[in-house]
Amino acid sequence: MADSMLDEAYERLRHTGPERDGWLSNHAPMAVEALVHHGHDRAVHRWLDSYADRLEERPRGIRPIPASEWRDPLGDPVRSGDWLDHFDRELAGQPWREVLGRWWPRLLPGIAAGATHGVIRVGHAVRAILDTETAPRVSELGRGLAYWAARWQPLAPPGRGPYPATDPRSAFDRVPRVPDQRFGIRARLAQLADLDQWEVAAGVVPGSPGQDVPARLAAIVDAAVAQHDTHGYANPVMLVHAATAPNAVLRALPALPHALWAPSLDAAWAAAAAVTAAYAPARARRAGQTGARLHPEELMRLAAASGDAHAIKFVDAAIDAHTRRGDAAVLATAARSIRQITAD
Repeated sequence: MADSMLDEAYERLRHTGPERDGWLSNHAPMAVEALVHHGHDRAVHRWLDSYADRLEERPRGIRPIPASEWRDPLGDPVRSGDWLDHFDRELAGQPWREVLGRWWPRLLPGIAAGATHGVIRVGHAVRAILDTETAPRVSELGRGLAYWAARWQPLAPPGRGPYPATDPRSAFDRVPRVPDQRFGIRARLAQLADLDQWEVAAGVVPGSPGQDVPARLAAIVDAAVAQHDTHGYANPVMLVHAATAPNAVLRALPALPHALWAPSLDAAWAAAAAVTAAYAPARARRAGQTGARLHPEELMRLAAASGDAHAIKFVDAAIDAHTRRGDAAVLATAARSIRQITAD
């Protein structure tokens, strides 16, 4: 039933656009995948009903994008409809793994696309396909890739050099903050190039040299979940992406050629560091007590009941972290995050 419910949801969303109000992301495909993955398929259509007024129609294309001329329209949101049509054609004629493997290295340098929602949407779609490959899920992958391509946005280039922290949590603490955190993400990310410590902080990926790529990525996600508990008070919604962006990359790894794993790790850390630089306050603060300890299933039920897609996606990442670590504090962080996000 869960498999068919997700396919129904994707079909229901097939003719919706990747954004609304000119910039805000359509979170519905990501949220419903998380709900179904955690066994809350019965809540999907009710949740979509509540989200319906935030959906816009799929944009129309202007002109086809030739396969050999993909660079020019990259990062042009006016061509969103063209990108959607382009990936419809590619996935209709080729295996999805081939399409993903070809486009992943093209899109990875622009990982900031749509406030990292491009890669996040792709990560949710890949997890769904790896669970059960169906036509609606492959089509959703195409829509995620199209969104990423249309909003493709590179970060200020990181450097390479000595970095005094090896564990991800310490690395997050050492990320410099942009000086002006009043405006939107594009204005904040534009300030990264002027930060003296950005090249070092973003360029050296934290973790033990002996760890493999999946383990290092998982440690970054776990640290970002913990960071939300201490720094999410300032901007709980946007700081979610410091965890969900690298988690999306982690989910895509099994479907990618091994040669792409190391650059994926680098880009995932740069994205998590960029979100931290843009939205995390300088001072840590605990969010307070949680109350009764909650089971992961109950946490996802509460996130769904909140109606907030960011709460659902952060709880999804937190449950992943709890599964890896078995740390009850992670579930407490997730419970606090629901209250913070919905109050924001």
